[in-house]
Amino acid sequence: MKFGIFYELQLPRPWVAGDELALYQNALSQMELADRFGYDHAWVVEHHFLEEYSHSPSPESFLAAASQRTRNIRLGHGILQLTTNHPARVAERVAVLDLLSNGRCEFGMGESASITELTPFGRDMETKKEVFEEAVQAIFPMFKDAGSEYHGKYFDIPLRNVVPKPVQKPHPPLWLACSQLPTIERAGRYGFGALGFQFVSADAAHAWVHAYYNAMTKRLTKLADYEINPNMALVSFFMCAKTDEEARARADGATFFQFALRFYGASQNRQRPAPYTVNMWDEYNKWKRDNPEAQEAALRGGLIGSPETIRKKLKRFQSSHIDQVILLNQAGKNSHEHICESARAVRPRGDAGIPERPGAGGLEAGRDERRDQAGGNRHRGLFGPLRQARRQRRAVEGSGRLGGRSSWQSTGSIR
Repeated sequence: MKFGIFYELQLPRPWVAGDELALYQNALSQMELADRFGYDHAWVVEHHFLEEYSHSPSPESFLAAASQRTRNIRLGHGILQLTTNHPARVAERVAVLDLLSNGRCEFGMGESASITELTPFGRDMETKKEVFEEAVQAIFPMFKDAGSEYHGKYFDIPLRNVVPKPVQKPHPPLWLACSQLPTIERAGRYGFGALGFQFVSADAAHAWVHAYYNAMTKRLTKLADYEINPNMALVSFFMCAKTDEEARARADGATFFQFALRFYGASQNRQRPAPYTVNMWDEYNKWKRDNPEAQEAALRGGLIGSPETIRKKLKRFQSSHIDQVILLNQAGKNSHEHICESARAVRPRGDAGIPERPGAGGLEAGRDERRDQAGGNRHRGLFGPLRQARRQRRAVEGSGRLGGRSSWQSTGSIR
C-alpha cells in the first residue's frame, strides 16, 4: 500500500495580510518533509472561486515549485479540470511538470462539481460529462511525437504539434476523481486510476475496490488510445499525536472540511454563496456548538489518533486492498507545526531507525497473489489480467525507491 498527501489549500476566515503567502509556503515545506520521509505521492486540487474551502486554482504552478524542492515524491494533479481548461493547455501543463520533475507527474482528471466553477468558463452541469470525454479524446494524441487535430461538438482544434512532450512514455499515469460508487466504477471502465475523494470506512473501501476492479476487468471501455492505470486510492483524514485525545483536539480541520462539503453540497447544483456573503468558519463553529456529538463522531473516524491507533486503522485499510491511502491533514485551521509532527510520527520511510521500503522482491513479490486470495471467491482471479499492466507501470517508475510498493511503520513517537 502506497501513501500520499493531499492539498485543497484551505484558508478559513478571518483573513489577514500574508495568510495566503504563509499557506503556500507552509504547504511546500510540508511537501519537502513528506518527500524526506518517503511518502509516495503528493496530490493538489484545482478549484476556482471557492472561498475558504480551496485557494488552489493553479496546481501546475504549485507542483512545479514543489518539483524543485523534492527528489522522489510523485507529484499529482488531483485533479485538473478538463471542463474549464482547453485540451492543448492541459497537455502542455502536464508535459512541462513531467519535465521539471524528471518524470514524476501523475495526471488526475475531473469535471468540477458546481456551477460556481463551471459557469464563468462557459460550461454547465448538464454537459460537463460530454465535455470531459471529448477533452480526453483530444488530449492523448497530443502526447505523441506527431501533430494532432480534433473536431468535436465542444472543441475544434486544427492540426498542431503540441510541445513539449512528457518524459514518461506514452504519458504520465492517469487518474479520475471519484466521489461516489458510480464514478469509481466509471474510472474502472475507462481504465483510469481511481482517486476516491470520499471518506469511507475500511469495510466500505473493500466494496469500492471490488467494484472498481470488477468494472476494469469485465467492462473496460477506453475513451482514447492510452495506457491503463489499475490503481485505487482513497483519501482519509489524518492527525497523529501522542494520545488519541490530543490528536482529536488537533484535528478540528477535519470536521471543518466535512462541514464545508455538506454546506455547499446542499444547494442546487452545489452553487456557492456570492463572494464575501458567508463566513464559513463562523458557520462551522455555530454548527459545532449545536452538534457536539456529531463533531465527536467525525473525529473518531479517519486516521486520527496515537501512533498505535493509527497503526491499527492502517491495517484495516490495508486489508481492504486499496493501492494507496491519501492523508488529508491540511484542512481548516490545522497548524503547520501539527501537520509536520504528524508526518514525522507516521511515515512510510524515514531517518535512522525507520526501515527502508521493501524492494521488488519483498512486499511487492506476492502482492497480486495475495489480492487473488483475499476476500474468498468474490475476489478470486479478479486481478490476474491486471498484473502485466502493474509490472509495466513499475518498470516506468524505475528501480529502487520507486520500484516497489511501500510498507508503512509508525515511529511510536513525536519528534
